[in-house]
Amino acid sequence: MSASALYNRDILRLAASLEEGAALPPPASHAERRSPTCGSRVTLWVKRDGQGRIEQLSADIASCALGQASAAMLLRDAAGMDRAAVSAARDAWADHLAGTGDVPAFADAALLTPARDYPARHPAILLPWDALLAALDQSETAA
Repeated sequence: MSASALYNRDILRLAASLEEGAALPPPASHAERRSPTCGSRVTLWVKRDGQGRIEQLSADIASCALGQASAAMLLRDAAGMDRAAVSAARDAWADHLAGTGDVPAFADAALLTPARDYPARHPAILLPWDALLAALDQSETAA
C-alpha cells in the first residue's frame, strides 16, 4: 500500500477539521503524552460531570495527519463517555490497528483502516486516547 492511500483526501480533511484548543479552567484536569517513536504530542483538558462522564474536552495537538484525524474523532465523539468507555474505545482502536478487531464504532473510523499496514503510525493514532485516559486518571486522583 502506498503512503498516498494512507494520507488520502478524507484523512487530510478530517485532520484539518481539528480545532485548536485551549486549556479549560479548573476543575478540569489535563495530561500531556508524547510519542517517542514519531515525536507527536497531545495535551488534553477534560471536565467531567457529576456522574464522571466527559462534559467538556479541549486539546492541543502536534501530530501527523493520522494523529490529528484520531484526535478529531475523539474530540467529536467522547462527550458523555466515562473512563470505562474511553478505555474500551482505546482498546478497540488498538485491536483494529493490530488486525484483531472490527472497525471501532465511531463515525469516520474506517478512514484509519489503511494504517493497519503501518505499525509505526499506530502510536500516533492511539496517542489522543492515551492522553485522555491519563487526564481522566488525574481527575480521579485529584477528587
